[in-house]
Amino acid sequence: MLISMSILIVSLMYAMWSSIFSIGKMTLQYCPPLFLTASRMILAGVLMLIFVALKDRLSFKLTFKQFFSICLLALFSIYLTNALEFWSLQHLTAAKTCFIYSLSPFFTALFSYFHFGEKMNGRKWLGMIIGFTGFIPVLAMQKGSNELLTDLSFLSWPELTMIGAALCSVYGWVLLRLIVKDTTVSAAMANGSSMLIGGAFALIHSYFSENWNPLPVAASAFAPFLQGTLIMTLISNIICYNLYGMMLKRFTATFLSFMGLLSPIFASLSSWLFLGEAPSAAIFLSTAIVSMGLWLIYSAELRQGYIKKAEKAKNLETA
Repeated sequence: MLISMSILIVSLMYAMWSSIFSIGKMTLQYCPPLFLTASRMILAGVLMLIFVALKDRLSFKLTFKQFFSICLLALFSIYLTNALEFWSLQHLTAAKTCFIYSLSPFFTALFSYFHFGEKMNGRKWLGMIIGFTGFIPVLAMQKGSNELLTDLSFLSWPELTMIGAALCSVYGWVLLRLIVKDTTVSAAMANGSSMLIGGAFALIHSYFSENWNPLPVAASAFAPFLQGTLIMTLISNIICYNLYGMMLKRFTATFLSFMGLLSPIFASLSSWLFLGEAPSAAIFLSTAIVSMGLWLIYSAELRQGYIKKAEKAKNLETA
C-alpha cells in the first residue's frame, strides 16, 4: 500500500514537471536560454538554502568531498542539463522535447550498473528494447528548424542536443543519489547548493555569450519573464526536485526514470492548452509502447529486490 501511494506521488510529480516544457517555451519568447536558467536556478537555490539555514545550520558544514560532489551535481544536473534543454526547446515542440528527455532511463540503467551494481537481466533488456522501439515514431516526427539539420537523416542538432541534456540530467540524478544515500547531506541542501552554483555557471556563460543591455530581457518583457520564472521555480525547483530526492530513497534511479516515460502524455496536454500545439498520435502511441517496457523494468526490479530494499532502508531511517 505504501509503495502504491509512492508511485501515485511520483506520477503526480511528473505531471507537474512536464508542464515546465510548455511554460519554458513561452518564457523563452522574452529572454535567452542561459539567462532563464541562471535566474531560475539562483532564485531557487537561495530560497532552498534559506529554508535549510532556518531548519539546521549545521547542514552547511560540508567536507571537501561533499562540496566537490555538489559542484559536479551543479555542473551536470543544473548547468549543462538546462542550458542544452532550453536551447533545444527553441527549435522543437514542447511535447517532443519532453519525450526525447525521456531517453534518460537507458542512460540511468548504464550509470546505475557502474555506480550501484544494479544488475541487468533478460527481463530488463527486453524492457529496454521495447522502450527504445517506442521512441522511433516520435523521432521520425517533426525535425528541428531546417537550417539546423545535420548530415544525419534521422536526427537534427536540436534533437542531438536534447539527448545530451538527458544524458547530463541522468548523471546528475545518479550523483544526487550518491550524495543523499552515502553521506549526511540532505536532499534539500544538495539541491539548493547545486542550483545556486549551477545558476552561477549559467549566469557567467550568459554574460559572455548573450546580449546584456543592461540585461538580456527587454523592459517591456520583464513582467512575463518574471512570471514565467517564478512559476517554473515553484513547480520544478522547489516541489519536484525535492520530491525526486525523497523518492530516490525509496526507489532506484532506473525505475524513477522509467516512470518519467509517462510524462510526454502530460506534456502533450499542457502544450495543447498553453501553446496550441495539437497532441500528436505518435507521442501517444510511443508512450504506450514505452510503458510496456516500463512495466517489465518495474517487475524485474521487484524480483531483484531493489525496490523492496529501498523501502526497507526508508523504514529503518524513519524508525
